[in-house]
Parts: sequence; structure tokens; C-alpha cells
Amino acid sequence: MTINVYTEQTPNPATMKFMVNKLLINGSEDFATKESAEKSPFAKELFKFNFVNGVFFASNFVTITKTEDAEWADIEAILKEFVKGAVEAELKIKDAAEEAPNFEGTETEIKIQQILHDYVRPAVEQDGGAITYKSFDEGVVTVELRGSCSGCPSSTITLKSGIQNLLQRMVPEVKDVVSEAL
Repeated sequence: MTINVYTEQTPNPATMKFMVNKLLINGSEDFATKESAEKSPFAKELFKFNFVNGVFFASNFVTITKTEDAEWADIEAILKEFVKGAVEAELKIKDAAEEAPNFEGTETEIKIQQILHDYVRPAVEQDGGAITYKSFDEGVVTVELRGSCSGCPSSTITLKSGIQNLLQRMVPEVKDVVSEAL
């Protein structure tokens, strides 16, 4: 199989999404630091580039966060070629079997997790990020945004206008949605 890689800009100017025509991982993996990448051969190699500041994998893409001093015009082709070679060499992201989502908690909490998984997660992944449910307490849903969504200028708008409105329509008990900082 010939591996093709193409890039997509994300709402976060510091990140770029490198799409491949092959499933890389079921679920997602976030490596926000060089130290956290030790368990991932693929991410570990990406962090060897001094302009890589974060790596996030989901389905058929890797979202790369660059350092402030780097310009996409200078590094995009280098990263594109590296991703292509790493995928062709079948460099491992992690070793884990796909697991079905395991929702826990009250009936309301399970409903919130299901909505986030079915409706919000695919949309957030389109922009090169991921969302994780953290908690539901006194009407407030707490989530964690990762990948390109972490630190993205438009993530607050996404959180309030998109996710909060959806959850409030589908789960009347939801009063607010907040993002936990990483």
C-alpha cells in the first residue's frame, strides 16, 4: 500500500494535522511533552525535531504542535516526509487493543459521556483534537481538550457555543461546560 500524507490546518495556528490514508490508532494518544513520549516510538522520534512541541494521534492522523520560533513554511515538508516514512516503517504509536468505550456513573453521566463520544468527539477529531469527559457535578460538565484543541484560540467558542448548547438540549440537567486545564 502506498502511503499518502496530506496536511490540514487546524483552528490552532500552532498545530497542523498530518492525515494519512491508513488507520494509525483506535482511540487517541496525546504526548504533550518529550518526556511523555518515552512510551511511544513514533512520538519519541518526532520529538527529536527541535521544533516539535507536542504530538497527538487519533484514527488516521497525527497533530503536531510546533514551537513558537518555527514557521510551518519551513518545517511542514520535513514533517510530512517523516510521517510518511514512519507510517511505512510501521513505527508503533503504542501497543493496545481497541476497547469499546466504558461509560461509568449515574444515568445522567452515562448519557453525557455517550453524547460526547457519538457527537462531539468526531467533530473535535476533524480539527485535530480530542475531548475527554472528566466529571459532572451540580450541573457542570468538566471535559479535557487535547491535541490541537489544547490552547486553541477558538476552543472557548467550541466549548460554549457547540458542546454546551448540544448537551443542554439533550440533557436538561446540564447547566455549564468547562474545560480542565492540562
